[in-house]
Amino acid sequence: MNKTVKIILIISAILIAIVFMLAMFFISGINKVVTLDEGVKSAWAQVENVLQRRADLIPNYVETVKGYAKHEKDVFIKVTQARSQVSNAGSISEKISANNQLSSALSRLLVVVERYPELKANTNFIRLQDELSGTENRIAVERKRYNESVKRFNAHIRRIPGKFFAALQGLTAATYFEVKEEAKEVPKVSF
Repeated sequence: MNKTVKIILIISAILIAIVFMLAMFFISGINKVVTLDEGVKSAWAQVENVLQRRADLIPNYVETVKGYAKHEKDVFIKVTQARSQVSNAGSISEKISANNQLSSALSRLLVVVERYPELKANTNFIRLQDELSGTENRIAVERKRYNESVKRFNAHIRRIPGKFFAALQGLTAATYFEVKEEAKEVPKVSF
């Protein structure tokens, strides 16, 4: 083999290696963005799962409390309306807002419960309250996991090269599940 052929083969091998490395970099970048996006979607699906569990428990909870506190109609109406808004919410932002309103309505319902000591001793009520309390804890855990997924995804797509790969996939920043200021207020209990 002459010297020119050897140089051409070496240059060709180097170019093939460079093209291969660029292709692997591109594929890896796309795969990472897709994986992070799917992580956010999966985490949100789990949040919706526990939110649905809460929405399913609420009618039983409300009916049990209603039996003891018939004149607290306004509280029950607000809880029912908030639950309805949760069911009708479409986007993630709407679902977050509706669930924040539901949390606020439930805290007002708990104030009603505090006014009726005989209700707190009712076995069915205690069981429902425990279920709802457990569900609220699950919601908090899943909301945290969702927000962690959103953080990883958003941080990745704000940096280079993640920004480039996210744009290629048409992906934008995900929405955090944030609690509204009203929901942070502690309900006032008075007798």
